[in-house]
Amino acid sequence: MEYLTGGRENQIVRSGKLLYRPAGFWSPSVHLLLKHVRRHGFCGVPEPLGFADDGREILTFIDGEVSNYPLSPAAASQEALESAAQLLHAYHEASASFLPDAASLQWMLPPQEPAEVICHGDFAPYNVVLAGDTAVAIIDFDTAYPGPRIWDVAYGAYRWVPLHNPQNPAGLADLDIQIQRTKLFCDAYGLPGHDRLAIIDVTISRLQALIDFMQKEAAQGSKTFQAHLAAGHHLVYRDDMAFLRDNQAQIIQGLL
Repeated sequence: MEYLTGGRENQIVRSGKLLYRPAGFWSPSVHLLLKHVRRHGFCGVPEPLGFADDGREILTFIDGEVSNYPLSPAAASQEALESAAQLLHAYHEASASFLPDAASLQWMLPPQEPAEVICHGDFAPYNVVLAGDTAVAIIDFDTAYPGPRIWDVAYGAYRWVPLHNPQNPAGLADLDIQIQRTKLFCDAYGLPGHDRLAIIDVTISRLQALIDFMQKEAAQGSKTFQAHLAAGHHLVYRDDMAFLRDNQAQIIQGLL
């Protein structure tokens, strides 16, 4: 038995080919989603196997590399960037037909309009499995919810480029490289022009929603988010938001 580190340190346990994770009120909805996309040909997600006697959810474990920041050489590669965007698009396509069922289900986060797909909600290198330099699977769907594609794509670009203030420890110093990598991500996803015009505004809105969620959870007693605020995570996001506003016109021009 192996305890895996990450957002829920010492709460996620691997036993052979199985993974045991803390479940929430949203977990049954996530299991239905995962079963749906697998039935519709997208197998780059864990297979849900129900719930243990102690209430934890049971999923299949997917072998490969996941990366936090600073990104590993594999996760920072152009192949990973483009294949991650393609993987997200394939997942979105498989999830769209689940929307009629999703409307009556419970999700951790509130749905966003227009509901075009089931957003992953945290499409970042630490939630994507790599085989070599290629993104092959998406994990941790706790934050999934119905929403517009651009909500996931914008946050995905923010995390994978990464499209951050250069002063952010995870950021790239060269804005031109950030723009080039953002265009590669958008091209690989197949993002249309009208969404590219909106991507920076959406990214800023997405980061503000993240800050609001962190503050709400901390106020309700979450030790994890209290620690995040104490460490200044929200200040990093605000710096990134200011950087994106200041450079919005140049970034958008480079995406068209």
